[in-house]
Amino acid sequence: MNPQEMSQMLKREDVNIEIIDLKKGMAETKAVEVKEIPAIKENEKESETKENVEASKENKIDAVLMAEVENIVHNKFRQTEEVKALTQEVIKTIRDIISLNPLYRDSLQQMMHQGQRVVDNPVYLSDLGAALTAAESKELQEVLEEMEIPKRLMLSLALLKKELELSKLQQKIGKEVEEKVKQHHRKYILHEQLKVIKKELGLEKEDKDAVGEKFRERIKDKVVPQAVSAVIEEELNKLGFLESHSSEFNVTRNYLDWLTSLPWGLQSEENLNLQRATEILDKDHYGMEDIKRRILEFIAVSQLKGSTQGKILCFHGPPGVGKTSIARSIARALNREYFRFSVGGMTDVAEIKGHRRTYVGAMPGKVIQCLKKTRTENPLVLIDEVDKIGKGYQGDPSSALLELLDPEQNVNFLDHYLDVPVDLSKVLFICTANITETIPEPLRDRMEMIDMSGYIAEEKLAIAKEYLLPQAIKDSGLKDNTISVNDDSLKTLIRSYCRESGVRNLQKHIEKVVRKVAYKIVKEESGSVNVTPENLSEFVGKPVFTQDRMYDVTPPGVVMGLAWTAMGGSTLFIETTTRRFNQEKDNSEGSLELTGHLGEVMKESAKIALTVARNFMFKIDKENKFLQTSHLHLHVPEGATPKDGPSAGCTIVTALVSLAQNRPIRQDVAMTGEISLMGKVLPVGGIKEKTIAAKRSGVKCIILPDENKKDFNDLPKFITEGLEVHFVKQFEEIYQIVFS
Repeated sequence: MNPQEMSQMLKREDVNIEIIDLKKGMAETKAVEVKEIPAIKENEKESETKENVEASKENKIDAVLMAEVENIVHNKFRQTEEVKALTQEVIKTIRDIISLNPLYRDSLQQMMHQGQRVVDNPVYLSDLGAALTAAESKELQEVLEEMEIPKRLMLSLALLKKELELSKLQQKIGKEVEEKVKQHHRKYILHEQLKVIKKELGLEKEDKDAVGEKFRERIKDKVVPQAVSAVIEEELNKLGFLESHSSEFNVTRNYLDWLTSLPWGLQSEENLNLQRATEILDKDHYGMEDIKRRILEFIAVSQLKGSTQGKILCFHGPPGVGKTSIARSIARALNREYFRFSVGGMTDVAEIKGHRRTYVGAMPGKVIQCLKKTRTENPLVLIDEVDKIGKGYQGDPSSALLELLDPEQNVNFLDHYLDVPVDLSKVLFICTANITETIPEPLRDRMEMIDMSGYIAEEKLAIAKEYLLPQAIKDSGLKDNTISVNDDSLKTLIRSYCRESGVRNLQKHIEKVVRKVAYKIVKEESGSVNVTPENLSEFVGKPVFTQDRMYDVTPPGVVMGLAWTAMGGSTLFIETTTRRFNQEKDNSEGSLELTGHLGEVMKESAKIALTVARNFMFKIDKENKFLQTSHLHLHVPEGATPKDGPSAGCTIVTALVSLAQNRPIRQDVAMTGEISLMGKVLPVGGIKEKTIAAKRSGVKCIILPDENKKDFNDLPKFITEGLEVHFVKQFEEIYQIVFS
């Protein structure tokens, strides 16, 4: 220690220094009192001369540290059983610590005095045990200050036990980490050895080289466009410079995987044989002559042209008429791959156009996925429920469909993920919808609309006999001789349970009948079951429709109208009556109240019809002022069902005229048509559905607008057979027919 350091230390006040005497075998604390030597004090008086200061500096060099030492003696103790037990426990704990961590062995050898036995002196043993631990200074100081030997041994033992638990935990953690490192290291060594072995045998090249070779192998036999080929080469070169563990490497590899998986120039061999296509379509579906003729026309054009150019067909009609299932039959008839996806409720444009590659989890749209899955450039793609497409904050998918379905644009369809033009002109797109009004006009303009109206009872009977019943028996595992369903039972099922336009509900009821029969046969109640109209209710419950018509004989003011719904055609009655009678002195104008859950269009039709009826009555009978002065009530039954549309105008005028003359109209007459303010009868839609509904209700005579004659003439003969049809232009013609 140089004089300057000694001087700094001696600036402090009295210092207590504890010294452990190891030679006597015990730790004795000695109090050392340090006295400052006046000759080395620095805080001399200001009046001290420079000579005194220089003399003081010379004295600092010769200064000697003087201390008075006093030995502290521990309390006397006896070698009791407690002390012996504590001593043995301390020795045992020290041995356990040394066995867990060999580093403590070196520390113990340095602390041990030569030739001194640890067990001979409990004081030395307690100090030695405490010194071995990594306890805090405060805890070690407590051991030094404790004069009672048993307590001192106990404090030292507590520190040793804590150190023992810490050593155990350390050893456990060390083993776990070592085991993990060993496993990873072993796997790494084995993988490296496997790579070297495969490389020596020529079985595998470097990872990036193997990936690049795989992509080049995919496009070797494909006719890749020049623009796409340039992009693939650029991405392959980029892949070679990227690290295989980087995220950019995986993005590029996925992009190349999609680009090389597409069927560039690959097409399935198309069936252009009209006879074979006709057989397949007739085998799968009954009726649908318009649709089958359109598909055969497509095949004929392709045969003459020598190439197939994809078109966009849209089948629209009520549920259950076979819109989705006919698309699968068309794909089979054309020998094309079939892919279906639904856009009902779709709100994300990325489902059609794909995501940008910068997004996490990005992938192409449905059409690109279709090409990858079908592996052909000319599949048949069914886009289901285009009338139910949604619109969300991610964009408008119906607008994204415009580029997809436009024959002029889809030659170079651009997907956001691929970002290269893809030719979709060879794809045959088929769309389905229940109603056409909700399809956006630009989208509807790009499609060829084909109406798939409902089936009449005769068609449903044929479908049930030829398709639904045999399929249900086959699916249930029954044999043909165990169940018998005659035509009368099927007619009753169609008439009393399944009146809707489609056959899906009819299929459910037939399956229900077959299941009940299977249950009876398995339960061994009978060997075979014959289903008749009398026992049909045992299988499908009580009839849903108990009466065909609301009125057997229509009274004055009641007329049957024909309506179109999403489920097909239906008949509804328009009822008119007097709400309250005018008094003799009451010359106020009459009023009209409307009920029956009518929409805005139908309410306007009723107001127009009232004006037309008043003018007509004034023309034929000027004395009859019933409609001008009476307070009338018009009701359309089934008030819980919303009703809207303009096709009830003629029916409402006829009902009001019938009420004004208090004369019932001709029985078994139904009509439809929109009325203008001048009494002209305007055309309406859904002629087939309305005709089917009229025939189902037993109507013999129907009145249609003159401009709908072309629609009626297109109907099959078995629908129009037995019907008296009148085509009218003015309301006067209707009056002549119903009041003749």
